Amino acid sequence: MIILGLDVGSKTIGVAVSDALGWTAQGVTTIKWKENDRKSADAELKAIIEKYEADEIVIGLPKHMNGSIGERGEACIAYAKHVEKTHKIPTNLWDERLSTVAAERVLLEADMSRKKRKKVIDKMAAVMILQGYLDKK
Repeated sequence: MIILGLDVGSKTIGVAVSDALGWTAQGVTTIKWKENDRKSADAELKAIIEKYEADEIVIGLPKHMNGSIGERGEACIAYAKHVEKTHKIPTNLWDERLSTVAAERVLLEADMSRKKRKKVIDKMAAVMILQGYLDKK
């Protein structure tokens, strides 16, 4: 069973994919999109779903530290519903508190330059989201 992980931001969507056994997550790409036009990422996401023959998608749900869901979280919930309806694939929301912070830390420890970090941070955050989901499963 192949699972995609998405880190949905206002301008980009980081994408990760699991191995067939569901043990590890690897970064795939970052999709540029316009949040106010949910359909703007549909074609690229469809191609990724088909390429990896994904069975499920995990979407990071940003929560406040107290567990409440704010504007960003509401946007991710709406996007998850859009993905299910458009691509006919089940989605799960995964608490992604601090996933971007953790991704940044990993990239800093790898001594990656700021310019390079900016290019891969969303993809790395998607890996962290998906890996957390896989580990819990």
